[in-house]
Amino acid sequence: MTASPNSNSDFALPDGVSDEITSIYRGVSDVFPHQPTSKDGNENLVVRLQNGQPLRVKLGIDPTGSEIHLGHSTLVRKLRDFQDAGHTAILLIGDFTARIGDPTDRAEVRKQLSEAEVKANAETYIEQVRPILDFETPGRLEIRYNSEWLSGIDLSKMLALLSTMTLGQMLAKEGFANRYEQGTPVYMHEFLYPLLQGYDSVALQSDVELGGTDQKFNVAVGRDLQRHFGISPQFGMLLPLLLGTDGVQKMSKSLGNYVGLQEDPLSMYSKLEKTPDAVIRDYFTHLTKQPLDQLPENPRDQQKLLAKLVTSQFHGEQAADQAQQDALTLMAGQAQAAEAVAEFSLAEVGFPAKLFYLLGATPLCESSSEARRHIKGGAVKLDGEKMIDPTQTFESADELVGKVLQIGKKKFVRLSK
Repeated sequence: MTASPNSNSDFALPDGVSDEITSIYRGVSDVFPHQPTSKDGNENLVVRLQNGQPLRVKLGIDPTGSEIHLGHSTLVRKLRDFQDAGHTAILLIGDFTARIGDPTDRAEVRKQLSEAEVKANAETYIEQVRPILDFETPGRLEIRYNSEWLSGIDLSKMLALLSTMTLGQMLAKEGFANRYEQGTPVYMHEFLYPLLQGYDSVALQSDVELGGTDQKFNVAVGRDLQRHFGISPQFGMLLPLLLGTDGVQKMSKSLGNYVGLQEDPLSMYSKLEKTPDAVIRDYFTHLTKQPLDQLPENPRDQQKLLAKLVTSQFHGEQAADQAQQDALTLMAGQAQAAEAVAEFSLAEVGFPAKLFYLLGATPLCESSSEARRHIKGGAVKLDGEKMIDPTQTFESADELVGKVLQIGKKKFVRLSK
């Protein structure tokens, strides 16, 4: 058994598997149950895939916000890999479960959304994933909403669901366990979330469910409920969480280290062109089909290729070419302007320092409150990257020396020691 050099997967695949199966396993962190030597097709996903019978592959997304970023897109791209291999993709919009909110990795209860808020968010999701999924081939895509079966669920069905899991099993979920030990409230409606999203797998009779590595508990609940209701349990296929453009924390809108699917071509290209070396291979793996053994040797060329490929996916090749040219022009203009940029010594700032304090200490602003207003208004950039969090903290001057801090198009300073 061998692994493809381009799969970036921990799984050893049998010799001679199709390119479609290799693509499906590219970048995958976990598949369960996973018994590569088993001859039982019900316990071996590779065998099921090789049998050629179309599988029903589920990806659930809760519309808790209005914008999808590249971190979310990795699972949608994996759903497309299954489509390309001839399987049925089920894009499940969790319009009912979104009103509870997934408690995974939450240090406290989520704010519950109204039905109107969820509906407004859901309307944007399908258009945002349209460039990724195959909407045209008959039988290859089902778009479902879990309010279809959950909004009318009666008390007897709810009791049946609740009886499938103990309190101890729920508290084994890492997030619940941590909050319980720390004395942070865990509310009863949060316990319903894994059960309701697990029941989605029953209602859809899915053969495979996709999720991030933080979703293993929820996917496993779906398997248990399918078994309880007499349905062959699904396989779970998990992908790692994509780190953000800072290369440190997972991609998140709240952290500002994200690339949104609806961003204009130049913004998307410019962000990706600065992808840190530490994560660029993962970005190629999860955001493109580029063979990993055919990457350019020069790291700078790798960044440009990544930016071009991803921008092309969402805006077309012509727009990506234009974004690349615009980025070059912008950089050239910034380089010329940099020769006349006034310097500001960071020796006048105590570290660690928050962004609003740093900006307020420079000649660009008269006060920290003015700095906050500029940041929240989207007018502040650091080395050309928009800064949106006034409280973003810089631990030392070393990470800022040589960078240009800017407000609008005409006010900027170069940071020095």
